[in-house]
Amino acid sequence: MDVTCMYELNILIAGVGGQGTVLLARLLADMALAKGHFVRGSETIGMAQRGGSVVSHVRLGEGAASPLIPHGEADVLLAFEPGEALRALPYLKPGGRLAVCDRLLSTAGSAEEYLSALRERVPGMTVLPFEMVMRVCGSAKPLNVALLGAALDGGLLPFSLEDATDALKGRVPQRFWALNERALLACRQG
Repeated sequence: MDVTCMYELNILIAGVGGQGTVLLARLLADMALAKGHFVRGSETIGMAQRGGSVVSHVRLGEGAASPLIPHGEADVLLAFEPGEALRALPYLKPGGRLAVCDRLLSTAGSAEEYLSALRERVPGMTVLPFEMVMRVCGSAKPLNVALLGAALDGGLLPFSLEDATDALKGRVPQRFWALNERALLACRQG
């Protein structure tokens, strides 16, 4: 099996401690490895235990010399909330893609103000409605998987729902499979 990838894809994941940023990064790495892609990654967790910013870097392709994505080179930004999306926006390259949950957690102001600012900078971004996740899943716990599903549904990532389901089954305990599968399909069920 060829373990290299003919392209480079830089995915930055931004959230706050406890949202599942690291698990989402590991799911992406698992999906890439299952496809035979070369993967590098790193987490910057800082004050994660106190609800601080968490950023995970996932780089696919042989050309990724470092696990950290330089500013202006992320192809995809997956953000758990609009404030963290704005904070991480300098990493996104021109023409990069963004998927963001619309629930504002870490900053003052309204979510719509932040989403408007993001829309000005990233036309065509994918927005995951938090209330829809709650309605479909009954919990915010699988928000990371719902964000993955929104990114897949929006065509931001080179993987299928089957790839994501296989990664979930390899990474999370069986008792959580049904909840995570609902979260993965939340955009389609909402």
